[in-house]
Amino acid sequence: MQAFGNVATEPTRKESKTSGKVYWEWRMCESQRGQDDAPTWYTVRSMKPDDPQLAKGNFVKVTGKLKVDNYLSREGKPTCTLLIIAFEAAKIAKPTVATPAA
Repeated sequence: MQAFGNVATEPTRKESKTSGKVYWEWRMCESQRGQDDAPTWYTVRSMKPDDPQLAKGNFVKVTGKLKVDNYLSREGKPTCTLLIIAFEAAKIAKPTVATPAA
């Protein structure tokens, strides 16, 4: 799947408890053009050990596998999040609107 949106949290370097492999994780918000009252939120996990060179607010294209991550909240309630296991995450420039020549 591909998703386009804004990085909502600074990417964080993490390490797998089972394999010891390094990965990067951040939240991303995907919304439609204009006013979107119900944006889609994802947790993005890039399994590459290299820093993705992204910052909060960057507009990105993420390509990967979509999964539902089920877990217990801090309050002990079952909850879930949409998780993209990313094999590509790249900062892209937002399209600009051309202004008419005067």
